[in-house]
Amino acid sequence: MGFATPFCIGLMAAVLASPAHSQDADDALKLYAVHIDRTQKQPLNGYGIYLGNGIVITAAHVVGGGDATKPQVKIGGEHLPTRVVKDGDLNDVDLTLLAVDERQLPDSFASRHMLLCQNPHGTGEPVIVATPEGVARSYIMSPSLLPPDTPAKFRTVIRYVAETGNSGAGVFHANEKCLVGIISRKISGIRISQMNGQIVKEPVDIAKYFVPASEIAKFIPPNVRF
Repeated sequence: MGFATPFCIGLMAAVLASPAHSQDADDALKLYAVHIDRTQKQPLNGYGIYLGNGIVITAAHVVGGGDATKPQVKIGGEHLPTRVVKDGDLNDVDLTLLAVDERQLPDSFASRHMLLCQNPHGTGEPVIVATPEGVARSYIMSPSLLPPDTPAKFRTVIRYVAETGNSGAGVFHANEKCLVGIISRKISGIRISQMNGQIVKEPVDIAKYFVPASEIAKFIPPNVRF
């Protein structure tokens, strides 16, 4: 059995994520995870991460052009309007930065501030993916295990685990609890096997690409503090 090209990159709509570990330190990361809702007739919902000082980061394709879709952030059961601080692009940097009025946030958010990871993390290091519904563990995957024609920009990946959150979910280092990146899309390949003497090809999900903290740091304007 093996993998063959072509590879497939798919945008991921939000799904409920079940916690893979129940440790308090893992579960605490759910406090930074929020829902992003487009306010239009056919909404597309996804996730985001609260960084602090009213700033939320998500994948650009979740928002879909914030000036047009008028996204809201669901925090503490309330849908809060947002202001687009910086809008990225799916085909460039798949990030969007939103701001909410801090006066509308629950008091518990006043002290919440999430750090970006400062150092790159190597293959095999454990990560936690957090959504409002829960957390799940995976690990940083070697890009050498991806289909060989995977573009270089999509080579910061975690091993595919169905329970980990999808677009806009936060990837955190399991030990340092800093933000490693934001989930953007999944990468799939073709698995080749034999059945009853016949060659069978079937798609299989391999990894989830995340926009790394280094790109997030470059994306955030210098005047934005969180």
